[in-house]
Formats: sequence, C-alpha cells, structure tokens
Amino acid sequence: MSKISSFPECPKSYRRPSWHQYFLDITELVAKRSTCRRRQVGAILVKDNRILATGYNGAPSGLKHCLDVGCLRDEMEVPSGERQELCRGLHAEQNVIIQAASHGVSIAGSTLFCTCLPCITCSKMLIQAGIREIYYLKGYPDEFSLNILESAGIKVIQADKKPKVIGKKTT
Repeated sequence: MSKISSFPECPKSYRRPSWHQYFLDITELVAKRSTCRRRQVGAILVKDNRILATGYNGAPSGLKHCLDVGCLRDEMEVPSGERQELCRGLHAEQNVIIQAASHGVSIAGSTLFCTCLPCITCSKMLIQAGIREIYYLKGYPDEFSLNILESAGIKVIQADKKPKVIGKKTT
C-alpha cells in the first residue's frame, strides 16, 4: 500500500466560502430542479451547519410538471404573488418541510435558506414548524409575509450575494 507523503498545495487565490454563502449557493443549485415555468426556487433547512432537507417548487410527485402541461396562471395572466390557489405546484418551502417530515427529521429550531422570501402561506407553515431564522436572496411581492415572520420573532435576513469568505487573504 502506497502512502501519500504530501498533498498539492492549495492555490493562494482559493478562499473558502462562509457557511451562509455555502448554504445560499446550494439553494441556487436546488432551484435548478424546479419544474415551474415562472420562477425557480430552492430551499434548504439547516441546523448546526448540517443540511436537514432540501426542496424546490414544482408539481406534487406523480403529477405532470408545469413544464410539460403549461401554467394556468400564465394563461390567465395572473401577476406573481397572487391567486396561488391556481398553481398546481408546491412551493420550495412547502416541499422542504414535507421532505423533512416524510423522513422523520425534526426541523424545530432550524434555519431556512431560500432563493426568495417565502409567501404568506409558506411563512405561516415555517412559523408552525419552529423555524428560527430565514436567509433569502430575492424579495417576493408579498409584504405581509415579512411582517408576520417578524411578528413571530423569526429573524429574517436578505442575504447579499457578494462573496463573503473566511480565512486570511493571501497576497
């Protein structure tokens, strides 16, 4: 059995992302699984720097995707953030809660990282699930959701996508 006596040195330009940046980057990757024609949203639940569950927006399991059958809200020209009952899909935040529940994973006290601010319906679900913090990248046309989250004592932070890194800068 051979031993490796040394590892290649890490390039001096390499800088490790912070935990928050790492999780926000993952939400963007999760969003790529979305089957929604309008908006691609990814969400992850994290506790103690461990990912508990992931979710993206799209039709329920076993149903045809909006990418395949079209979008009723598009056909009716419904603005974003309105008439959500006409959408055949689940939101990423709903899916991440369902994924955790279906696998028996407790999410109380966890942090949600999401590509956008949750809507009012998802906000109420997150409050009931015991989520403590929410980091999101983009806003959502629903001011009431932010108010209800803050009223519930949930820390809500719109994240800056500028890379924030840990470690010393090398020159």
